[in-house]
Amino acid sequence: MDIAKTASDWARFELHSAAVFIAFGLAFALAGLGFRQLGTTDMARAYVIPMLVAGGLLLILGGGLFFPAQARLATVPTALGGDPAGFVAAEIARADKVLNDYRIAVFRVFPAIIALCAMAIPFLDGPLWRASLITAIAMVTALILVDSTAHARLGAYRAQLSLAEGFGHP
Repeated sequence: MDIAKTASDWARFELHSAAVFIAFGLAFALAGLGFRQLGTTDMARAYVIPMLVAGGLLLILGGGLFFPAQARLATVPTALGGDPAGFVAAEIARADKVLNDYRIAVFRVFPAIIALCAMAIPFLDGPLWRASLITAIAMVTALILVDSTAHARLGAYRAQLSLAEGFGHP
């Protein structure tokens, strides 16, 4: 089993996840600009600010994931070459922490946010409130989509690391 290839592949997948967040961010920002230019009703105009804010947040999130993943991809061979057993142990510990964070955020907190926003829509009648809640639901749904696939990939990566650790030679 080639741990360097496995770790590099996982870092590349993280780059792809970051690119998807950036794409969602651009889509939200463009939608906000489209509502600004083409929106004729109060409800359509109310989407401008929430869509731009959601787009900005997703762009920041994508950039915040892209640059560390890119740096990680460059340092995998040197980190593995110095202490392979230590690298595998550190990666397993990191993967366990991130998997736990995913279990809490992606599978508990995000669905709760969606439910709260959905329940608040009928009670808040202002166009800006409704647009903000609907945009929040859309943004959190995008987060769940990307992070649930990242969770599955990280689980597979963690399993491969466990196999390498079990063989005693990464």
